[in-house]
Amino acid sequence: MEKYTQLPEILIASSDKKLSAMITRLKKEEKLKKIASRVYTTNLTDTPENIVRRNLYKIIGQLYPGALISHRSAFELRPCADGHFYLTYTYTKNISLPGITLHLVAGPKPIEKDIPYLDGLFISNPARAYMENLQLGYVRNGVSKCIPQVQLEEKLEKKLLANGENELNRLRDEARGMSRQLQLENEFKLLDKIIGAILSTREAKALKGESAKAWAAGEPYDPERINLFSTLFEHLSQKDFKHYTDINTTETAYKNFAFFESYFSNYIEGTEFEVEEAKQIVDTGVALPTRDEDSHDVLGTFYITSNRKEMSILPKDPNDLINILQRRHSILLSARPTKTPGLFKEQNNKAGNSHFVDYRLVRGTLKKGFEIYNAIQDPVAKAYFILFMISEVHPFMDGNGRISRIMMNAELTAAGMPKIIIPTVYRIDYIDALKRLTQNGEPAIIIRAMERVRLWSSGLDGSDYDALKVYLEQCNALRDEQEYILKF
Repeated sequence: MEKYTQLPEILIASSDKKLSAMITRLKKEEKLKKIASRVYTTNLTDTPENIVRRNLYKIIGQLYPGALISHRSAFELRPCADGHFYLTYTYTKNISLPGITLHLVAGPKPIEKDIPYLDGLFISNPARAYMENLQLGYVRNGVSKCIPQVQLEEKLEKKLLANGENELNRLRDEARGMSRQLQLENEFKLLDKIIGAILSTREAKALKGESAKAWAAGEPYDPERINLFSTLFEHLSQKDFKHYTDINTTETAYKNFAFFESYFSNYIEGTEFEVEEAKQIVDTGVALPTRDEDSHDVLGTFYITSNRKEMSILPKDPNDLINILQRRHSILLSARPTKTPGLFKEQNNKAGNSHFVDYRLVRGTLKKGFEIYNAIQDPVAKAYFILFMISEVHPFMDGNGRISRIMMNAELTAAGMPKIIIPTVYRIDYIDALKRLTQNGEPAIIIRAMERVRLWSSGLDGSDYDALKVYLEQCNALRDEQEYILKF
């Protein structure tokens, strides 16, 4: 007698007499139940929907041997959110399973380049899948066997970013070679136009997505980052920010504040000096003999942040944003020619596990991001937005954090509001809050962190340098040990 505990979770009825006898006996003993035509399960506890999803490929492989996972399912490799799954087979038919509808579409059988998969099934090779998803077809009740063309274009953009133009040309050549065999000549012609447009070698008329059109226009952007910027924009738009009065209205007070602003902005990026060393550099304009580049980093930052006129300049349009960024960066890192001051990066950069915007997408992402920035009315919200946008794009090889904070404080200066200092003791709070937005799409945390440090910064009086330094010490602002917190 069989040990029922060793039976598979799914049994598919067939012409096998022994299997038929087993199914009949197990049903009589109430150790088996039918969940679909020819489909039985020994699992009497879980829902049929969960059982089918776990065993989907086994069920399809035995019911429709040699079927090809095709169209949108070749990309997604799982049922759509509403349970639809597409296969190319010898005939057309819709089959209902618990929680899933199988769509069999009559078409050419798997060819040599198609990919063998589980339980005797195949997956359309990439070139075939792209053409299949450009087929004309009806959309019934919001269901289509093809992904939207915009999504298809985005997939091609990602291939281009990952492996360059050669990857798209290789894909196009493969599609051309199999299009006639698969009776997909018209679909290949459209794919050819789409790829050509993205590579700027054909007209962009065939394109539907804004991102792909930007590629065709020579200013591609990162759509995922734009979505993230939109999330931040929506959150900022729902907030009412208190407007503090700037107490550092005299030239002396503004410059003393700017010194500590510059000192801390460099310190949290790893350019560490004792306060008096940095003050000597700023007061004399002379670099420390053994730290020429680091000294000029402090000088460059202070040169910008201490100039109220410069810090009141805001971008008027996307090109103006790029010009301001590059000009300020050229000043900031003027002593570091190897960091290409004033020029956007020409290779990708990252911090830990965070990968920033691809260097080919920097200009387009900044210009697209400007459209969101320009729609913000409150100067505090604009300051937070541009801080995150520049930090997230990371347009330069180095100096991105300092530039992002300069751009933030320019928004506040132009509005007559107190600037923000990120003190050493607050570095982890600040960096972690940025990461939470980058990695988890959580804008509330960075806004809360910035609001706390903005409130603290609004009370910093720069009219007396020595008094301000003492106050900063009392607040733990200069501490970098983790056990200290920022005091008010």
